[in-house]
Amino acid sequence: MPRPASGSSPADEDEGGRFRRRLLDALAASIADKGYRATTVADIVRRARTSRRTFYEHFAGKEECFIALLSDTNGQTIRRIAAAVDREAPWERQVRQAVGAWIGASEAEPALTLSWIRDVPALGAAARRLQRDMMEGFIVLVQQLCDTEALRAAGIRPVPRPLAIMLLGGLRELAATTVEDGGRIGDITETAVQAAIALLGPAVK
Repeated sequence: MPRPASGSSPADEDEGGRFRRRLLDALAASIADKGYRATTVADIVRRARTSRRTFYEHFAGKEECFIALLSDTNGQTIRRIAAAVDREAPWERQVRQAVGAWIGASEAEPALTLSWIRDVPALGAAARRLQRDMMEGFIVLVQQLCDTEALRAAGIRPVPRPLAIMLLGGLRELAATTVEDGGRIGDITETAVQAAIALLGPAVK
């Protein structure tokens, strides 16, 4: 988003933030209704009840707006998962809490979840960088959540990066195919929990 012009007041900045939020919410609603590819800037400004001029004051185009929406949503999801985990609970329960929070966040926006998985790879370099940054955020989260006294006491070692990528990639693909097949993301809860426990659990000697 462009920086506020010199001399702009906090009220102006707050108003700009509200317009930005309305545009992001409008894009999310349009994606849920017709998908990202079919959505146009005209759709976004109509749903946001604002003008094209306002849109272009905040975003260079639909792709930049989409990247901002995904970035905001990703940050919210990471915070939601981190807050859901009781670090003193038995480790299997911690895994269930983390997976449940991820599924809850994904299920709240199933169309956006599917669009993130399916549409982003087809976009440009900026979207690809975002994809890597977002994956990195989740990798760090997994590693931090698994670095607790309860998990170390259970014999669980620090999670290597490749293992975190396998876990996250598998969960994302399972969620995407479930939505595409007409199911609910919540349908995969038990499978996702058991897969995470199997991948993250103590190594079998």
